[in-house]
Amino acid sequence: MRYSQDVIEEVRSRNNIVDIIGEYVKLKKTGSRYTGLCPFHTEKTPSFSVDADKQLYYCFGCHASGDVFRFVQNYQNATFTEAVRMLADRAGIAVPEETLSAAKRKEEEEKQNILLLYKEAAKYYYYALGSGEGKTGKAYLKKRGLTDETIRKFGLGYAGKTSTGLYKYLKTKEFSDRLLTDSGLFKYNEKYGFSGLFWNRVMFPIFDARGRVIGFGGRVMGDAKPKYLNSPDSAIFNKRLNLYGLHIARSAAKERILLCEGYMDVISMHQAGFANAVASLGTALTPEQARLIARFTGEVVLMYDSDGAGVNAALRAIPILRDAGLSAKVASLSPCKDPDEFVQKYGTEALRERISAAENGFLFSCRQMEKRYDINDPAAKTKFEHALARRLLTFPDEIERGNYLDAVCRQFRIPKESMRRLVAKLAAVDLPAEEKEEEKAPAVRVRTKEDPGVLTEKRLLNFFTEDPGYYMAVKDRIRADDFTDPVMRRAAEEIIRQIENGKIDPPAVTALFDSEEDEKKAAAIFFENDAPKEQGRDEAFTETVIRMLRIRNRRRTDGWNGDPVVFGELLKERKELDEMQRGGVVLHPVKIH
Repeated sequence: MRYSQDVIEEVRSRNNIVDIIGEYVKLKKTGSRYTGLCPFHTEKTPSFSVDADKQLYYCFGCHASGDVFRFVQNYQNATFTEAVRMLADRAGIAVPEETLSAAKRKEEEEKQNILLLYKEAAKYYYYALGSGEGKTGKAYLKKRGLTDETIRKFGLGYAGKTSTGLYKYLKTKEFSDRLLTDSGLFKYNEKYGFSGLFWNRVMFPIFDARGRVIGFGGRVMGDAKPKYLNSPDSAIFNKRLNLYGLHIARSAAKERILLCEGYMDVISMHQAGFANAVASLGTALTPEQARLIARFTGEVVLMYDSDGAGVNAALRAIPILRDAGLSAKVASLSPCKDPDEFVQKYGTEALRERISAAENGFLFSCRQMEKRYDINDPAAKTKFEHALARRLLTFPDEIERGNYLDAVCRQFRIPKESMRRLVAKLAAVDLPAEEKEEEKAPAVRVRTKEDPGVLTEKRLLNFFTEDPGYYMAVKDRIRADDFTDPVMRRAAEEIIRQIENGKIDPPAVTALFDSEEDEKKAAAIFFENDAPKEQGRDEAFTETVIRMLRIRNRRRTDGWNGDPVVFGELLKERKELDEMQRGGVVLHPVKIH
């Protein structure tokens, strides 16, 4: 069984969902709710909603939803157990150990065992670096200017020239062959047995934000390929979801994060005193990594290589950072190739000056775009200015767009009024319809076709939860077993029970469902109501009730068994519904005292 319901409710009640989500997502109060950019999918306009009264969140775009536990589970890639413990620790609540089902216990134990295996592997590599076997790796790191303190701080190590050393060490720690296989650190051959993924490489342990070793990167000593190799994704590691150095940088990231390309850049910058440096893991920056950064700061300075590949990487990263709600800047490292080389050649203060003078990301991208045009040619210059105008239209906020328009005109010496008229013209004529809509809409709601019956049931339950007086107005007409969708019926039973007990508890409704998809469906009850906006609330409720009763009548008619009495009842009900609709009858909520 899980934690007792009393424990879960105490943890939930001591962790306000707006406060918890507000630590990771920039929320803005909009009416009775809070809105922001969804942390679970990439979007430019907010469709993520948090309701303080209901203690639930819901995304109208990707339909991510749930209570405070579900948010922590999804955002931190945590189990329910871990989410309860995290939130309990945050609130200062001591919780008893949870008794898990056999399957849950096995899953939890395997994850913990792999974490323990990676911790032991990191220890093995670290001590190997300090041994005679590791002198090649140690010489490389010293040549790169790293101190013993820095090597210790980052847990750097060495994978020996044979591929079996780590295997033999871990077997002394009684790890099973199956777990070694699952870890991703070994390959198995029937003829030769187990061999390590890494050998003759300087090893860089990869830590998650909580300081646990979850992966490794290895830099080969010699000319073998690939030069850098990362451990594969596993039960504890996903390259897209983590950043190198974040376990240290998170405590220094309040003002900004310095985003580098490689391990050595991060380590060199930390050694030089820049404790807020991180790097993506062998891949281009991902939206997930950008959203991870946004949990800790609002500004990112890109410290990418100054060559063509680095510039292109920066151009790709800038819109990803912006979509995550981050302000992006680009530091110039010229004439050096990367931060490591810059620090070695010019020192810490010079790099600090470059960071302070970092260029706005949007203006950087415009300046790079200018290089593709011959500005001395009037026709090419006109095309460039049109391209600038289209880029300005990517800012939905009019004030922000105006500020960037001023900056662009100053930088590229373009008459401000001319650019303003061009932007207005393109907004009206050239901008694709969906982008125009995006500018106007406060939130993007991506809809999939939903069964009309289910939609009606969900809408009716929404009325019940918004004002229990609506349920009291129809309690003699509609019962829980009138709901045919399994999720809606179970939710209806709980909602009606709560109303009759005098208190609506939305998280208790969503907690009924084990499946995340069913939980999303239940959470939508509390957020989505597609009743026509031009109608009054009571009129929309009446229309929903009539539709619900018509669906029930049609369903009972289709299943009619030939009993003339039943048929007469069905016919009578149909006439009453017709009269209600023709007569403009309006149902009002019953006042509950």
